Amino acid sequence: MQPGKLVQTHVLYDESFGYVSQIRGCGKGKDLQKGIRLHEDVQKKGLLDKCSDALISMYAKCGALGKARELLRSQKTRNVFSWTSLITGYAQHGQSENAWKVFEQMQEEGVEPDAMTFACVLKVCGTLRALQHGEKVHDQLVEAGFLEDNIVLCNILLDMYVKCGAIVKAHRTLQELPSRDVVSWNTLIAGYTRLGHDERALSCFDMMQHEGIFPTAMTFASVLKACGSMKAISRGEQIHHEIARHRLLDKDIVLGNALVDMYVKCGALLKAQEVLKNLPSRDVITWSTLISGYAQVGQADQALACFREMQLEGLSPNAVTYACVLKACGAIGDIEQGEKIHEDVMQQGLLKYSEVLGTALVDMYAKCGLLSKAKYVHDKLPSRSVGSWTALIAVYAQLAQGEQAVCCFEQMQHEGLQPNSLTFASALKACGTIGAIDKGEQIHDEISRQGLLGSDVALGNALVDMYIKCGALLKAQKVFEMLSARNVATWNTLIAGFAQVGQSDYVLNCLQLMQHEGIHPNASTLSCMLNACRFRGLVDDAYIYFMNMSTNYGVGPHLEHYISMVNSFGNAGHLDKAFNIIQGMPCSDYPEVWLAFLGACQKWKDISFGRWAFEQLIQLNKNDATAYIIMINIYSATGMQDEAIMIENMMNENNAY
Repeated sequence: MQPGKLVQTHVLYDESFGYVSQIRGCGKGKDLQKGIRLHEDVQKKGLLDKCSDALISMYAKCGALGKARELLRSQKTRNVFSWTSLITGYAQHGQSENAWKVFEQMQEEGVEPDAMTFACVLKVCGTLRALQHGEKVHDQLVEAGFLEDNIVLCNILLDMYVKCGAIVKAHRTLQELPSRDVVSWNTLIAGYTRLGHDERALSCFDMMQHEGIFPTAMTFASVLKACGSMKAISRGEQIHHEIARHRLLDKDIVLGNALVDMYVKCGALLKAQEVLKNLPSRDVITWSTLISGYAQVGQADQALACFREMQLEGLSPNAVTYACVLKACGAIGDIEQGEKIHEDVMQQGLLKYSEVLGTALVDMYAKCGLLSKAKYVHDKLPSRSVGSWTALIAVYAQLAQGEQAVCCFEQMQHEGLQPNSLTFASALKACGTIGAIDKGEQIHDEISRQGLLGSDVALGNALVDMYIKCGALLKAQKVFEMLSARNVATWNTLIAGFAQVGQSDYVLNCLQLMQHEGIHPNASTLSCMLNACRFRGLVDDAYIYFMNMSTNYGVGPHLEHYISMVNSFGNAGHLDKAFNIIQGMPCSDYPEVWLAFLGACQKWKDISFGRWAFEQLIQLNKNDATAYIIMINIYSATGMQDEAIMIENMMNENNAY
């Protein structure tokens, strides 16, 4: 061979190598335009065959999948690298179904996948939740022997099963693997936690340590989540001590956040706050977790205090933080702080990206009593969601503005939004407040069509309550009997409805039936029982239930039970027994009890007991006109006009209203 020829060959080889390097750089930097120019250059210089693999990879990484596929088709021989590049490109750009089709086409052409191909395709199966495809790939991996010495591929296989929800299959696969590492266990533990199998997650955590594999921060974060879901604070504290012993909190803020979240979910808010204070670093998620915890349990003042402290640290709230703080503002009626947050949210343009935040704003204004403002904010939201409509409907229903609630419900459906269980429950409550049984039945039909009553106890309760409020007791009873799941609230709703119309026999029968189902009566149940007896004039029966509450049902008398018994004895004319009930209270400083007694005194024109009750009420609250008016009526009915005038003057002097 001539020396000149050798030099020429060497130059051509170097030139193609340089182009390949540049093309790879374009793929890494997503520089499509430069990549296209390089493509044109190599084509002109006859170097396309040597550079086509790199070009396909570059186009795939840049999202120019049509060009990548076109170039692949033009190749004389298509190798596994080119096919895998195209599959990866489709997968990375959200076209997982096309990625799978290319994988099938590749095999049809007789090209054997390599480990990189299988890794990508397993991720595709997980994304698509395509379990059957994933199992097919698993079989190919076993047949090709790829799982014997490739732990990374094994872990991707586990992750595929977890993403497909086949957690049992994932666990079995892990046990069959020739080797497993901390990533393998992390994948399985996180999967169990994500699917709500928290006990299994903790069991895997123990097995992993028994194998001598030390947990990572990710492992600890997953098991802390499991502890929080189970409210297993003792186990959570053990894990906390282990984390502290290895000083893992010094370098992992995500783990610190998981620890705070665990204590919050277990209801140990003071401990959560203590952990937060001692963290070497904390971010907006750490604070938002604590703020959310306080807001959810109704400790709004603490939530707002944490919010201010977070801002003092120079941290900017995100949409989640604002939503939690707005909930706190609504709970205590802090409209000033709520409006300030509204301004901040608008300045930052956060409503464009967070439907939850829009819902929280609507709910805050509604809870603060500014319904017109809530409606205005809702109407101005960039996009109205099911959540924002539900918040509005719920508040209208709670404030007995049933017509407005039903109107919003219909408007929401007109906009093409599908109500969820909470929306339906609120709409049913609205129907009950205005006696709109026809609309309630329409909603009932819609709920049945969607099969929502199967396991949603709250929705079933709302449906029974709607029929009760509309006076359709037999319909309520029929719905009640058809419910597959019911709790003490379901029974209480039915019992209260029948108690109000004096059907004490049915109410007493319900008490026995609910106990037979293993549902224990609570204070509300027994209050309904006492009221049912009162409506029927069964004073002695009511007294027996009252006296045996603690022994038979494990429920001590509450204020509502004392009031019911005072009403029972009072209505029957047994004022001395009603008085004895009050005297037997641990504390009788409740105006409601004395008003019930004073009302009975008015019925029976009893001046002696009436004066006593009136004096107690004046001591408790001299500005409430109700007691004055009843006492004036008692004196007037017994011909004691001078005394009546005296009470009227006293009412005016005390500015009672």
